[in-house]
Amino acid sequence: MQIIRFADLKAQPWRNGGGVTRELASHRGDASSDGASSGATSSDDGAWDWRVSIADVTSAGEYSPFPGMERVLTVVEGELLLLAVDGTEHPLEKYRPFRFPGGAASSSALPTGDVRNLNVIAREGAFKAYTSIVELSKKRAHPVFEGQLGILLQGQAAVTAGSDTSEPAGEVTEPVPLSRYDAVVGSDSRTPEILGRGFLAVVSIDPVTD
Repeated sequence: MQIIRFADLKAQPWRNGGGVTRELASHRGDASSDGASSGATSSDDGAWDWRVSIADVTSAGEYSPFPGMERVLTVVEGELLLLAVDGTEHPLEKYRPFRFPGGAASSSALPTGDVRNLNVIAREGAFKAYTSIVELSKKRAHPVFEGQLGILLQGQAAVTAGSDTSEPAGEVTEPVPLSRYDAVVGSDSRTPEILGRGFLAVVSIDPVTD
């Protein structure tokens, strides 16, 4: 079971000075790639096929373009982000994912102060990304499957590795507490299960097949 601890991630400043980004996970599809990486920061913007990151936005300004990509942006802290995409303004409220083309001219304004965003970017034609916000329960565990990240946005929660169906006893690991913005990497083997109270972002990255 893999947990990406938000507190361990290095903040990388934006080129325009309008905020910082912490990368949770990314995948490089070129021949020199080792595949998916978690908790590491990409030095080359757009050198990956998908990326999941959390950004602190502290001032209004333009966003870096990502031609050939599709973005899903979700405000996870703060009240409101005004996102302009190709001249059309979209008011984004907390926990409402918004999808838009990565190559579009985009900028943001902060009418109610600083915000924190969950950003998911995927290469069009190769991957399709989705973000869902779910409310956690103490009685019913929420599984995180292969190709997903479960990110604790608010509240208190813990994760177990689920039962091992290959063992007669069906052994379950002890719960591991999660801190805010920690991410659980999904798996179809001993699928991680999250219990608690609060809100969880489930990011799914699906390969596009012909």
